Order: sequence, then C-alpha cells, then structure tokens
Amino acid sequence: QRALVEEYLQRQRLEHRGVARFPSFHVYPHLALWAVQSKVKPGTAAWWAISGNMPTDYIARAPIAEPREALQLFSQRWREVADYMKRGEAHPTITMGPPDKWTELAPLLRTRADAVLFLAADDALWKISPGPS
Repeated sequence: QRALVEEYLQRQRLEHRGVARFPSFHVYPHLALWAVQSKVKPGTAAWWAISGNMPTDYIARAPIAEPREALQLFSQRWREVADYMKRGEAHPTITMGPPDKWTELAPLLRTRADAVLFLAADDALWKISPGPS
C-alpha cells in the first residue's frame, strides 16, 4: 500500500519528503492512512493519504491533526463527490474516474465513504490501551 501511495502522489505531482514507513491507522487489508512529510518543513506531516479497497486520495493535514479526523474528512469529501457523480455533474475541484462511468461509480464511492465514516465513528478502534501498572 505504501508503494501505491507513493506512485499516486507522484502522478498527482505532490512534492513531499516521503510517506511514513507505517500507516498511522489501518484495517488490513481494507484501508491504510498514511502521514506524508512536508518538503518545506522536514520532520512534519503536511498531508494525509489514504489507500486500500477504496480510492487512493490525499488531503492537507492542517488543521487535521488526528487520523480519526482525517478519515471523517475523506468520508465527507467522497460523499460530496459521489452526489455530484450521481447527478452526472463535475465536482468543482475533485475528479474521480471518467465522466462516462460516474453514474456507475457514484454508489461505489458512497459505499466506501460510508465504510470510512463507520470506522471513524467506532470508539472501540480509537481507545488507547493503558500501559502496564
């Protein structure tokens, strides 16, 4: 998945200093969320990238500091894009898939968005285990 994200970011011409060695959050083999290092501020993450059984995509990290928030934003964004695709309209800033496939892809994108939101909403996945006493 990491290599897939690196290739995607290269195709998107996103300049960065690398993708984290390990995902910040994952549900193998369905989803992995990656921190992408800033080229301008080495040592800091500037973007979140997502991969898996869904669209590979990225968003700016600021002001989204936590992986859970990033998943929520990906879901929100994909739901919006799916609504445009369902209507056969181009989203003003995001393109996913060829226009002749939008009505076919819209429900798939919506399903992925719902699954990502479900994971973000599951408190059990986000509990931090207490260390040894």
